[in-house]
Amino acid sequence: MATRLVQISVKAQDKSALGRFWAEALGWKVTDEPDETNVEPKGVEYPDATAVYIDVLAVPAPKTVKNRVHLDLASSSPEHQQELVARLRGLGATPVDIGQGDVPWTVLADPEGNEFCVLEPREIYRDTGPVAAVVVDCTDPRAMARFWGEAMDWVVGEVTDDSATLRSARGVGPYLEFLRVPDAKSGLNRIHLDLRPYAGDDHPAEADRLRSLGATDLDIGQGDVPWTVFTDPEDNEFCLLTPLGSR
Repeated sequence: MATRLVQISVKAQDKSALGRFWAEALGWKVTDEPDETNVEPKGVEYPDATAVYIDVLAVPAPKTVKNRVHLDLASSSPEHQQELVARLRGLGATPVDIGQGDVPWTVLADPEGNEFCVLEPREIYRDTGPVAAVVVDCTDPRAMARFWGEAMDWVVGEVTDDSATLRSARGVGPYLEFLRVPDAKSGLNRIHLDLRPYAGDDHPAEADRLRSLGATDLDIGQGDVPWTVFTDPEDNEFCLLTPLGSR
């Protein structure tokens, strides 16, 4: 049994508008549904290791604190980075100061205030697609690498006291990165990870396996739903979806 990261879920007061922003930002397509807006690459059948999809969920509450999960966008040259920043600002992104100081990347916020970075060209991200990495703040990157490396079939890469990286075993798509920060988690995350077992796998058995690794069940008022809501060892919420074809 195994799971893989298939999407991130983003809470939004205006899910349709935020979905359109990210679809235009990434060059992807958008599909509106009553309770969610799906943003996904064109010409790719969900799920696919080459991309982590975006699921925008309608919630009434606004963003109030800095997110602990954000996206890093890739660029192929200094000129491309400048052009991408300008295009994103034209779509409604705004510069934001989170204490980054003088760095070669640009920190922006989407129309609902969610922080994201436009990176300077880096060789490691040359083949990831528009999203270089999904980045999670944490206090112990080594412990997070151990948990997520066992929770998913993604491969653990470089691990230090300050950061850890994982990527699909196929060696494609964006990275999942854990960065050490001094501040503790406060409240529910505005953005969370969604895992999905493979077709034919047993959802309850996979849920039990995640619990044995250190995941904790969480009730956020989801009611009777087919997926399972957990927190990881640093209390970050994530969902275990059902295998495709299951109900």
